[in-house]
Amino acid sequence: MERKELIRTIYLYLFSLVGLVLVVIGLVRIVDLGLKALIFTKADEVIIYPSYPMKPVISETAERQPTPEELAEYDRKQAESQRTQEASNRARTASSALAMIIIGTPLFLYHWKTIQKDKKEV
Repeated sequence: MERKELIRTIYLYLFSLVGLVLVVIGLVRIVDLGLKALIFTKADEVIIYPSYPMKPVISETAERQPTPEELAEYDRKQAESQRTQEASNRARTASSALAMIIIGTPLFLYHWKTIQKDKKEV
C-alpha cells in the first residue's frame, strides 16, 4: 500500500469515527434529556434552601423585618427563577445535542460512503 493511500485511508476512517462519535453523543444527550423531562422529572431539580433577602435598612439606626408578603414574594421569585434556569439548561442541552447530530451525520456518511466506494473499486 502506498504511503498516500495509507494516509488517505487513515483520514477517512478517522473522520468517519469522529462523525459517528458525534452522532452517538448527540443521540445519548437527546435520550437523556427526554428521560429527565418525561420519566425522571426530579433528576434536574436543584434543592435551594430558603434564604431570605437582607433586611432593608430604613435608617442607620433602625432596621425593619421583611413582611410575610415580602418573604412570600421573594420565595415566588426564587422558584420562578429556578424554573427559568431549568428550561434554559434543557434548551441549551437540546441545541448542542442537535448540533452534534446535524454535524456528525453528514461527516460520518460522506467519509463512510467514500470508504465503501474505495473498497468496491479494489
